[in-house]
Amino acid sequence: MMIEWTRALTLGAAFSLGLGAAALAQDGAKDRIEDRKETREDRRDLREDRQDVREDRKDIRKDEKDLHEDRKDAHEDRKEVREDRSELKNDIKSGDKAAAKSDAKELKEDRKDLHDDRKDIRKDEKDLHGDRKDLRQDRRDKVEDKKELHGDRKDRREDRRERHPGRRR
Repeated sequence: MMIEWTRALTLGAAFSLGLGAAALAQDGAKDRIEDRKETREDRRDLREDRQDVREDRKDIRKDEKDLHEDRKDAHEDRKEVREDRSELKNDIKSGDKAAAKSDAKELKEDRKDLHDDRKDIRKDEKDLHGDRKDLRQDRRDKVEDKKELHGDRKDRREDRRERHPGRRR
């Protein structure tokens, strides 16, 4: 706010002294500098968005791989639980208490493994959902930054045409 007021005051003083053309040229130069800064910022934002998209895609691949491995482990654990139940049932039928006790312990461990795998699956699914959401947002940001960059370039071209009306670009 203070800068705009100072600029207006300077322009007013320059016009009253007959230096209007020089003041307008200086003001135009400041605008060009600001336009260049905006363009650089938009380029930097666009680079950051591209990097975010790459990182999110990498995270998604990693989470999908982890999810696949956890589902594979859970499948194996379910198979082991079925086998342990069958062995326990056969040991109880045959009256072998020591083997039944050992099988019950194995069954408990396999159930715990299955529970842990299911927990990992839920965690990986949640991570995957969050990464996909981030990826969608980063892609939207990238599109917006491209539009801003295009607008800044368009403004710079228009400014050039105003400064050099005879040139064609």
